[in-house]
Amino acid sequence: MNEIRRAAQLLARGRFAVALTGAGISVESGIPDFRSENGLWSRYEPMEYGHISSFRTNPGKVWKMLLEMDALLGAARPNPAHVALAELENRALLKVVITQNVDSLHQKAGSRGVIEFHGHGRTLRCDGCGDRVSRESLRLTAEPPLCGCGNALRPEFVFFGEQIPREAYVGAVEAARSCDVMLIIGTSAAVAPASHLPFLAKKAGASIIVIDPQDIEIPSACIDLHIAQSAGTALPAMIRALDEQDTG
Repeated sequence: MNEIRRAAQLLARGRFAVALTGAGISVESGIPDFRSENGLWSRYEPMEYGHISSFRTNPGKVWKMLLEMDALLGAARPNPAHVALAELENRALLKVVITQNVDSLHQKAGSRGVIEFHGHGRTLRCDGCGDRVSRESLRLTAEPPLCGCGNALRPEFVFFGEQIPREAYVGAVEAARSCDVMLIIGTSAAVAPASHLPFLAKKAGASIIVIDPQDIEIPSACIDLHIAQSAGTALPAMIRALDEQDTG
């Protein structure tokens, strides 16, 4: 039995499946991994442009990077992997997507049960008074956008040096401890605290399915199945395998 069919069987038999996604799932949507050769961190030093203290010291400088990031995310569209996860949710085979991405592509593909571990860019928040405005209501320019109180606005995602939003953290931990299948898609699972989630799932008895062309940093003893394909290839194939099971 091939790996795709085995994964489809695990999903079909499961009662609570969770997906943990990272930058790799959105590469096929035209968003390079920030840490890749063509990613943002190849041109902007992460601690200089991505740390919350840098933003508070010089928001105008950091917004030069944020404008490039905003344009990149705004042009991206869901790819077949995002669509397949939404379809798994529609079939009641996937309960939750925990994503480390801030691109909102899961929601654009139709997923509803999404925990955004690192936040999102759909709204901007005042770093002073905390007021929020919709990103779509603003025309961003080279100048940092300002709140009515005079402080700089910032995207609603987590900068280096900030804590994971409590609601997202608690929801992700609860989902990891409750699931019986965890799909790990497009993430090395190397950066804490997201890296803890597969171990919580495994400790609770879940089957761990990795979908990634590369090896990831989870010990092989923790992985039940590794599908060494891109998410855009593997996930639609899993949908087809599920259809074959239903008609077989």
